[in-house]
Amino acid sequence: MSLEVLALVALLPILVALVLMVGMRWPATKAMPLAWLTAAGGAVLVWGLPAKYVAALTLQGFVTAIGILIIVFGAILILRTLQHSGGMETIQYGMQNISGDRRIQAIIIGYMFAAFIEGAAGFGTPAALAAPLLLSLGFPPLAAAVICLVFNSFPVTFGAVGTPVVLGLKYLTGPVDAAVSAGAAGVNFSNMTDFNMLVGQWATVMHLAMIFILPVFMLGFITRYFGPERSWKPGLAAWKFCMFAAVAFSVPYLFFAWTVGPEFPSLIGGLVGLGIIIAGAKAGFCVPKQSWDFGPSSKWDSSWTGTVSADATEFKAHMSQFRAWLPYILIGIILVVTRIPELGLKGFLAAQAIKFNAILGFSSVNAKIAYLYLPGTIPFVLVALLTVLIHGMPAEKVKVSWTQAIATMKNPTIALFAAVALVSIFRGSGIADVALNPNNYPSMPLAMAKLSPR
Repeated sequence: MSLEVLALVALLPILVALVLMVGMRWPATKAMPLAWLTAAGGAVLVWGLPAKYVAALTLQGFVTAIGILIIVFGAILILRTLQHSGGMETIQYGMQNISGDRRIQAIIIGYMFAAFIEGAAGFGTPAALAAPLLLSLGFPPLAAAVICLVFNSFPVTFGAVGTPVVLGLKYLTGPVDAAVSAGAAGVNFSNMTDFNMLVGQWATVMHLAMIFILPVFMLGFITRYFGPERSWKPGLAAWKFCMFAAVAFSVPYLFFAWTVGPEFPSLIGGLVGLGIIIAGAKAGFCVPKQSWDFGPSSKWDSSWTGTVSADATEFKAHMSQFRAWLPYILIGIILVVTRIPELGLKGFLAAQAIKFNAILGFSSVNAKIAYLYLPGTIPFVLVALLTVLIHGMPAEKVKVSWTQAIATMKNPTIALFAAVALVSIFRGSGIADVALNPNNYPSMPLAMAKLSPR
């Protein structure tokens, strides 16, 4: 069969997902299972892979998805726990009282706080937390959404404690092109820890320019399209605070990426940077002399609000800021302690795994769940349990937190099972085994890559 036909068949599952989710607005819970079915059908009918082998790859994907879902569950659980303990409202209260300047609030919350939440939890939580917080402070809903979504561009590589790098690259083993390896002397590409470290290091370098450019641009954009004066000038006038924030974030961001690993850049960069710029804002450091606001909501364009209420909300403090932030501080400390090999915990935790070898009898199809090394268990679930004691939560609120976290997992479970199973089929379709791949076709991604223009 021609390479063109193979590439088209390989592309079909992606097209199905795009058409259903983007074109027809289907939820991922419905679109991704159909995309998986399309991939499985192409693997059996066109690639000639045995149906049992495709089923084994699907099960392998399910096991991998469980590992990701443990991280998602842990992130949601810590969020729900903080919401019901009063810790999150206390954090919001503290944010609300730092500065009345909307430009400073946008940088502290949309840029720095959201970067920290992305590094700690990922999976949409930055927008879920930061955008409502900006809305409660009096931002137009559309402006709040734009700020949080655009600012989430550089932290997302290291979201949920480096999940995109650590789990996304876990199957990239084998020989590396000599031209690539020649530029990375001393890196052992058979060791995925070294490979992940290298990817994380250079990802921070590629992001570095935007870490400095984006805050200035976004503030100018916001004042130009949402400000009463419709001018870039008020936003650009806050450039000194933007540079201050960029330095406060990028120094720990780069340091942890280059010395420890991809789990930490956004999390530690956001956490350390947040403390620095909050202290700076309170002291008036690099803060513009004239405060800026969006103007009265009665004069806002109706497209800025839609059906969302734009009324400001007053938060209350239920505890000290230190107690409210302590769970997140513990997450950062525990992650560092458990990810530095020299401390001895990393190897021990990574070795504790449930292994699934030779799934359905195929020796090449294996999977495992390192249940203690996954950040969903340590530190997320562990810190959620500690938060019960730290914040003095009553049993009924603990029950509600766990119930809501479990209920929230339904849709991500369906979507991730199908999506990761699809990826597993893609990856396993090019196996070098004549009994499983009788036509010796390349893998589905490689078929598309070979056809793409060079």
